Amino acid sequence: MKTKINEQIINDLYYMLLKKKNSSEEKSYTSFLLKNPDLLAKKIGEEASELIIDFIKRNKEGVIKESSDLLYHLLVIWISVDVKPEEIWNELSSRKLMSGFQEKKNRSLKWIYHTIRTTFLQKY
Repeated sequence: MKTKINEQIINDLYYMLLKKKNSSEEKSYTSFLLKNPDLLAKKIGEEASELIIDFIKRNKEGVIKESSDLLYHLLVIWISVDVKPEEIWNELSSRKLMSGFQEKKNRSLKWIYHTIRTTFLQKY
């Protein structure tokens, strides 16, 4: 059975995981990760690395499985820092009419502006 992925599936999964936030960490892996941010960070790195390896090997099945693992851990990070899926959708929507090159340039310019402004304010 094929499932069409859309924002609702991610939203549903997010809110299902959010309910586990206050569960016992012995009964909920999600709760365990939320109470262990260093482990959560390690898992993100691990899943991203595994995804990259499967991508380089052109292992489609591996890419599917590791992408799913990475998405799960990404959702747990969102919960950890109180980011709602809607905030991600809004950010993605703001970028959809912009080329990837332009978006990266804008981010670089914002970083440069922030750095100069912060440095200037600290000195004066």
